[in-house]
Amino acid sequence: MFATRVLRQAAAHAERTPLIRFIGKRSIPEHVDHSPQPHPASPSGALPAGFGSGSGGSSHTSFSSYRDHAQQHGPLRKTISAAGGIGAQSASNLGPVEPPKGVYFDRNELPERFRRVPLSAAEIEAIETGGAALFG
Repeated sequence: MFATRVLRQAAAHAERTPLIRFIGKRSIPEHVDHSPQPHPASPSGALPAGFGSGSGGSSHTSFSSYRDHAQQHGPLRKTISAAGGIGAQSASNLGPVEPPKGVYFDRNELPERFRRVPLSAAEIEAIETGGAALFG
């Protein structure tokens, strides 16, 4: 009747030894290299051509410089002001918005083979009934 209580107390007071064992002494590296490196699984084993040189539309040599100019729901950089940055010109003065070649704003602009296949009536019925329509 009290076996569970006895087992819990024994387990709580027992010395716990982890199942994982590390080889060697714990050490903190003196220097960490943050320079851009290609991914180990990269097929070419090299960074993209012109990476960090300012060509190809990107002038960012590191993630921190990219982060200074990035926008996510508004500018992340605190130094951008309305006087010379975001909102300084009206949208009509900026010109038309056209995607670059190979970039699409909507899925329906993609070639036919990449578009979604419309659902059939049987699939819609299966979704609405939670699959019950398939069995009877």
